[in-house]
Amino acid sequence: MRIPAHSVCTAIRDDIVAGVYERGSRLTEELLARRYGVSRVPVREALRTLEAEGFVVTRRHAGACVAEPTEQEGADLLEMRLLLEPLAASRAAQRRTEAHLKVLRGLVRLGQERARRGNSDDLRSLGGWFHETLAQASGSPAMSSMLTQLRHKIAWMHTVEAPADPVESWAEHGAIVDAVARGDGDRARAITALHTERSTAAHRLRFASGPDRAERVRNSQHPVNMSGLRH
Repeated sequence: MRIPAHSVCTAIRDDIVAGVYERGSRLTEELLARRYGVSRVPVREALRTLEAEGFVVTRRHAGACVAEPTEQEGADLLEMRLLLEPLAASRAAQRRTEAHLKVLRGLVRLGQERARRGNSDDLRSLGGWFHETLAQASGSPAMSSMLTQLRHKIAWMHTVEAPADPVESWAEHGAIVDAVARGDGDRARAITALHTERSTAAHRLRFASGPDRAERVRNSQHPVNMSGLRH
């Protein structure tokens, strides 16, 4: 069975975002292939994709290395998201399907319930799922892909403080869905712009790397998720 390069790419990207690989560290095909339990071919393809996305750079005499983005690049990513998230919401108001609305409403119900109970453990993942679904509802695969990539890179470069009032934050999610359901693109754009601006203020750059990250790389095994792959 040949493991698709995109599965290997996802695994490496997730580890980069999680900080398993330090910025500037080398990514050798042999070690990556051993770590993820695959051949070097999908690793090579994955590294090319990750270089195009900005997570990896190729250096003379060193080969593939984890990129070292600047503070300005981190600020640019947040600014790009401020522009694209409201646009995606506006498009979603015109192009969403009933399936999109069903998922969005379900996520809002879950988020509001957990926010009221003070159970914040799942709120970040629910929020990510919400914004990913909203981007998909825009009907633009290119925009959805770009926003997904932005979210990955922002998560890599920033820590995010929990909302001071998660109930209010999820009320904004609900208002976005209401506007999208009514087909009101202007209101969907305006509410999403406010929501994204407030979220941006909670982001903090993180450049420090923990002393145990290299040790985690050496000691951990991270096989690629094989579920759903065809023999």
